[in-house]
Formats: sequence, structure tokens, C-alpha cells
Amino acid sequence: MATPNILVVDDQPINVQLLRSKLEREGIRVTAAYNGMEALRSVADEKPDLILLDVMMPDMDGIEVCQRLQASEETRSIPVIFITARTSKEGKLEGLGVGAVDYITKPIDLDETLARVQTQLRFVAINREIVDLQRRLLESRRAATIGAVTQGIAHNLNNLLGVVIGYLDLVKAYYDKPEQVKKNAQHVEDAVQRIVSIIKQLSSLVVKIRPPLSKAGLQTLIDGGVLRFQSEYRKDTPVMVTNPLGDLPMDSNIESFEEVLAKVLINAWESYDSRPGEPRPIWINTKLIEKNSEAKVVEITVEDQGRGLDPEIRDHIFEPFISSKNTVGVGMGLTIARHALRNLGGEATLHDRPGGGTQTILVHPVEKPIRKNITSDE
Repeated sequence: MATPNILVVDDQPINVQLLRSKLEREGIRVTAAYNGMEALRSVADEKPDLILLDVMMPDMDGIEVCQRLQASEETRSIPVIFITARTSKEGKLEGLGVGAVDYITKPIDLDETLARVQTQLRFVAINREIVDLQRRLLESRRAATIGAVTQGIAHNLNNLLGVVIGYLDLVKAYYDKPEQVKKNAQHVEDAVQRIVSIIKQLSSLVVKIRPPLSKAGLQTLIDGGVLRFQSEYRKDTPVMVTNPLGDLPMDSNIESFEEVLAKVLINAWESYDSRPGEPRPIWINTKLIEKNSEAKVVEITVEDQGRGLDPEIRDHIFEPFISSKNTVGVGMGLTIARHALRNLGGEATLHDRPGGGTQTILVHPVEKPIRKNITSDE
């Protein structure tokens, strides 16, 4: 992470020196300005991450400086913390009203100032991460071939960005309550991590290169997928496995297969109505199918007794973010699973289960399929 750069603006050199010494000891780079015009020039040259701005300065006060920064598209996103001798509510509201994110009262408490600076720098880092995620989203949109992906991603990201903005507003509103700030900041980080997860899943959809294959036993692969489902999704639901094929050697990619099975299992688990204490049985069955004398595949069936397939989305169940009032397959889990399995030379289909629920059938080649060379545009 790059060293943060803070612009300190105060017409009193001693105040600048005190702040510079405190911040530089914490590994923060400090640029100084001693009047409003000098501050604006420094912002244009340096593009600081944060500005500590004295309100009472001759010629151009901090209020006018902040107004000019807010008027420019290039500088309005730079957070400003006012340094002020005003202690009245009206004086503080005036500063916040022109765009400042926080304020510090004189005489300056250096420890408090550092804490407020570090809080704002954390939000700067979060905002940059969001911008980077938006950029990566645009790149992924160009690469993705399924229109529903971009539509669903945009919808989900907009919702999450709304959450981020909402909690940032709460941080500003409760700036003087450290515990509340900490709680709201955690909500912001949680939302950002959910955004990161969506972007990672989208990125995996556009990868066309097959993962490297190696020999792995069928039972070992299934056990790994079940364990991944239980640990990654924190579910202690038992999965009943009937595998007459034992540890049949297969050409597979362990990481990809475990991801496929884990996503199918969580989809089966989520198909049940959420009633506390009610069991959510899931079964796995396997069988060997010989397509011809040279090609053999393993058929892995995952069954549940959940709500079953909604007729509204039956034909679109593997499209991302497909949903209805009563459905399995919401989100991108099944989309990712089928895509990953196809990269292993297999296929995934979803069917109604006799007696209720769903059957997800995973077909996986026993041996590495012989393929013709493909182009990157295939």
C-alpha cells in the first residue's frame, strides 16, 4: 500500500510543525501550506489523500478553500478535516455543511487528531477499492458473453454500494462516538468483501482455459467437496453418500471439482424452507456410464427434498442471478459450478426429483478427453 499523503494547511507554522512531527512518526507523508491559495496550488500538484485545513486564515479562509475544492470534479472527493477554534454548534455545522468530513478543535490534541486521520485514511482506502472494483467490473462486462451476468452484477453492486454509502453517512453523523464509528466501519468492510466476492466469481466465468488435470480417486474427490461445503459455508448438515465405484481413478482437477460439488451442495441446502431445527437431508449417488468402448463418464447425482424447481425459471436455472419468489439457484453458484465442470470436460443439469425436491446431475469424464486445438475465441 502506498504511503498516504496529507496536506496540512495552517497560517501558524508551529501548528504545522506539531502536526507534521506527529503524523510523520506514524509513517504518513506530510505536505504543508500556509494560506488558502497555497493550499489550492498544492492540491493541484500533489493530489493529497486527506487535507487538515485551518478555518481561520487571512485572505482566504478554510470555508472558501473547501468550497472551491467541492466545486471541482477532480478535488471534491478529497476528504477535508477542519481545524477550528469554534466550539459552537453553528460553527461546526457550517464546516460540515460545506463538505468537510470531520473537525478538530483547538488547542489541538495530537492523539485525537491521529485517530481521526487514520479513520479517514481507512475510508479513503475503501473508496479506492470500490473504484478499482468498478473498473474491474467494466472489464469483466466486456469479456462476459451472458447479458444476465452484467445486469445481475450491476444490480448487486449498486445495492452494496448503497450500503457502503449509508454506513459512511452514519460514521459522519456519529463521528464523536468511537464505538459507533467502529461498528459502522465494520459494516462498510463487510459490504466491500461481498463486492470482492462477486467480482471474483465473475472473473472465473470468463476463464476459458482448462485447469491442469491429474489422477484423483472419486471417493477422495467427493469427500473433499463435502468437507469444503461444510467448512466454507459453515454447515454441519450430514451428506449421505452412496458410491459403489469407490476410489475410481479419474483425470480431474481437485480444486475445481471440490468447488463444483460444494456449490451444488449449498444450492441443495438452500432449497429447503428455513425452519429452525428442521433437517435438510442431502444425498449423493454415483454410477459409471460407458458412452462407447473408449469413453466412460461418472454420473454424480445430488438430491434434496427442498422446494424444487420453480416453473418460471426452469429453462434459465443456470443463468446468473435468476430468481423468483420460490426458487433454487439464486446468485451465481450454479452458473460457476457448470462453467467449472465444463472446463473439466463434463456437464451439469438440474431436474425435478421424484417425490419432491431437485436432482443435480454432474457428469465427469473418467479419463482426460481428447480434444482438438481450440482458439481463444472459441
